[in-house]
Amino acid sequence: MMRSTTKRENKDGGAGGFVRRLAAGAGVLAFWLAVWQGISMLVGQELLVPAPLAVARTFGRLLGTAAFWAAAGSSLLRVAEGYVCAVAAGCALAVLTTRFRLANALFSPLLHIVRAAPVASFIILALVWITTNALPSFIAFLMVVPLVWANVEKGIRTTDPQLLEMAGAYRLGPWRTLLRVRIPSVAPYFMAACTTGLGFAWKSGIAAEVICRPALSIGKKLQDAKVLLETPDVFAWTITVVVLSLLLEKLLVALVRRFGRRYGAAE
Repeated sequence: MMRSTTKRENKDGGAGGFVRRLAAGAGVLAFWLAVWQGISMLVGQELLVPAPLAVARTFGRLLGTAAFWAAAGSSLLRVAEGYVCAVAAGCALAVLTTRFRLANALFSPLLHIVRAAPVASFIILALVWITTNALPSFIAFLMVVPLVWANVEKGIRTTDPQLLEMAGAYRLGPWRTLLRVRIPSVAPYFMAACTTGLGFAWKSGIAAEVICRPALSIGKKLQDAKVLLETPDVFAWTITVVVLSLLLEKLLVALVRRFGRRYGAAE
C-alpha cells in the first residue's frame, strides 16, 4: 500500500511539475509577445516592426504552401549533409592528430585558421570554387569540423592512462579496449561537440543560403522578403529558422542521451 501511494505521489508531482513549467513558459512567451506588440505600436510602421498577429498570419499562410515545405526540407538536407560529414571528419582528424605527430603538425594550423576567420569570408571565397547548391553544406561542414576535432582530440588525450594499463593487464585486446575504455572516455566530449556544433551548422548554413541563394532554400526566401520589403515574411521565415533549430536540438539531445546511456557517459 505504501509503495503504491509513493508511486501515485511521484506521478502527481511529475504532472504538477510539468504543468508549472508549461505555465511558466507560457508566461514568459506572453511577456515577450507583449513587449513585441508594444514596440510595434510605438514604432507605428509595419515595414519596420510588424505586429505579432501580422507575423502569425503570415506564418500560417506560409505553412499552407508547398514552397514553404520544399524550402525548409531542402535547407535541412543541405545542413544535415554538411553536419554529418563534419562529425565524421572531425573524429577522423582527432584520431590522426593524437596518434601521429606529423598529422598534428600538418593539420593543427587549419584548426586555428578556420576558427579565427569570419564565416562571411569563407562564404565569399567558396562562391568562386563551389556550386551554389553545395555551398551551404560546405560552410556547415567547415564550421563544425574544428569543434568536433578539438573536443574529440581533448577526450582522447585525457583518457585515464591507468584504465588503459588495466585493459592491457587484463588482455582485453584493441577492440574491447576501444569499446570499454576509449569510447566511454571520449563520449562526453563527443556529445558536447555534437550538440554545440548543430547550432553552428544550422546558423552558418542559413547564412550561406542568404548570400548564395539556392533555388529552394530558407535563405533565399529570407533575402527575397527583405528585398521586397515584406517585413512580416522576414519575421516569419526567421521564426521558421528558430523553430527548426529548436526541434533539431531536441532530437539530437534525445539521440545523445541514448548514446550516453549506451556507453555509460554522463548526460
